[in-house]
Amino acid sequence: MADAASANGGGQELFVRHARKDGRSVAILRAVDYGDSCVVEAEVFPFGARNAAPVGPGPYTFVDAQQATAFVTEAVEALMYLGCDVQAE
Repeated sequence: MADAASANGGGQELFVRHARKDGRSVAILRAVDYGDSCVVEAEVFPFGARNAAPVGPGPYTFVDAQQATAFVTEAVEALMYLGCDVQAE
């Protein structure tokens, strides 16, 4: 995943969450605040995929950081429920 803050000129990275299961990366979520919107980028590492390249659903654009944070919080809770270890980076 490209660093959205540098690639798109001026956003401020709010946080990154990295989900792993059994030591294997499952997903990386990154929130970037652009002032007038907040974008959540995702990288998903499919289990059993023939190549190790992640897929990039989204990006998901929200009106503000509060909405983006709520989205990531729900995603993190779902990943934890599925047995993933989620850490801040």
